Amino acid sequence: MSQAIAVNGFVFLSGQVADHLQGNIQQQTTEVLAKIEKWLAESGSDKSRLISVNIWLSDMQHFDEMNEVYEAWLGNSNQPTRACVQSALADPGYLIEAQAVALSLSA
Repeated sequence: MSQAIAVNGFVFLSGQVADHLQGNIQQQTTEVLAKIEKWLAESGSDKSRLISVNIWLSDMQHFDEMNEVYEAWLGNSNQPTRACVQSALADPGYLIEAQAVALSLSA
């Protein structure tokens, strides 16, 4: 499975999860967003070029805390489309998974 792939001016990221599952939703969200930023950079893009972000939460009661971290990370310069739903995730320790699509810097 590819973590990121660049095709026709777009960068597609696979679902990103935290590596440190003992963290709370804010810590896991911070880690997931850092991974998204890393994969975007390695694929020739950055968070200012995000088009769409899909977020899965293990519990929608985490939404406000996740959203606080997400909004601080994203800032006001770019507001990609976003979906956020509750779902059973692959490991019970995962509180969040996020997938993203962005334009490449060369597009």
